[in-house]
Amino acid sequence: MPERFLIVDDDPAFTRVLARAMTRRGFDTQVARNVEQALEMARETPPDFATVDLKMEGPSGLSLIPLLRELNPAMKLLVLTGYASIATTVEAIKSGADNYLPKPADADQILKALQVSQVPVDTAPDIPETPLSVNRLEWEHIQKVLQEHDGNISATARALGMHRRTLQRKLAKHPVRR
Repeated sequence: MPERFLIVDDDPAFTRVLARAMTRRGFDTQVARNVEQALEMARETPPDFATVDLKMEGPSGLSLIPLLRELNPAMKLLVLTGYASIATTVEAIKSGADNYLPKPADADQILKALQVSQVPVDTAPDIPETPLSVNRLEWEHIQKVLQEHDGNISATARALGMHRRTLQRKLAKHPVRR
């Protein structure tokens, strides 16, 4: 019987391409557009693998991680997001995700990331030669403070000592790569 792969994401184009790629690789693939739909599918047939998007309509994908973990503790679970930051990475791993990837990611990168948890513990990750830029550090710090305030923009702006509109402009921009 093929292994089950659950894709939880509200982007129809991305899920269509990823589902097709995973099906070609021999997985029994299902797609859920939100947390409720994903839970319903997972309760019916718990998946062996899952990718979960963080930002979707309704509840965040973070709330789904521990629920999926309860249904199948052996499941390999990967968080995918276009809003990658250190704060959300830490929160996803604490919630029970095995790994975390920023979008865009292809099927091979996703499968490789799902296998990373099987790598021996003594294998150290690559450390980049150059440090993060000041702009990236600022973006990471904003994401951390935003996470601490449960996504509340006004409370985050007060904590950072900046105007709410300034914070909203910074959050509307895509993250700086390095």
